Amino acid sequence: MTKPLMISAALFDLDGVILDTESQYSGFYGEIGRQFRPDVPDFASRIKGQALHQIYKNWFDGDLLLQAEITRRLDIFEQQMDYRFIDGFPEFISTLRCADIKTAIVTSSNNKKMSSVYRAHPELREWIDRVLTADDYRASKPEPDCFLAGAKCFGAEPASCVVFEDSINGLRAGRAAGCFVVGLTTTNPPQIVQQYADCVVDDFTQLSIDKIASAINNIRNKAVPQHGSP
Repeated sequence: MTKPLMISAALFDLDGVILDTESQYSGFYGEIGRQFRPDVPDFASRIKGQALHQIYKNWFDGDLLLQAEITRRLDIFEQQMDYRFIDGFPEFISTLRCADIKTAIVTSSNNKKMSSVYRAHPELREWIDRVLTADDYRASKPEPDCFLAGAKCFGAEPASCVVFEDSINGLRAGRAAGCFVVGLTTTNPPQIVQQYADCVVDDFTQLSIDKIASAINNIRNKAVPQHGSP
């Protein structure tokens, strides 16, 4: 299989995209919100896709003791999580590798979390070309910095990269970076995801390289004025 000319790299968020973990995090941060920010009933939804340091800055700024306690709880929680793949991901990543399309994980998680992921799935080290964590960029999602960094590490233009995301903050970041955005409905309903994505799927069993390439071509064709148009 040859690489479609319009796709240089595939940039994957981690939780809710590669790994079926978002519901677990919703439970964890839901409890954190109820205990420490009861004034924010949708706390778990608001922080999705953001790095831990950004969560602390926005919601627990200056309370270093509380930050340390949340970090301690999170470290224990992530060591015990179930890191099941989203349906179809192993097969889809195999097709990307066969097509010689570069791949990267672009996540708001940190390197300590990735150590736990690798223990569960050592094969990811072979499947993925690059991994960018919260330690590799300054501004968290919904800012585009992480996906711009992902494109840059392959020497690719953002417009030739495909972002795979599930959270609103992540989808907004992919779009702000100028990438083609595939939205997964693992965290939010389709009617929400489609507001921020160019293509919407439930999981990777509904996706193929040809489907993405066709969607990209449709968008480009709509953007080019037809002959004789003003």
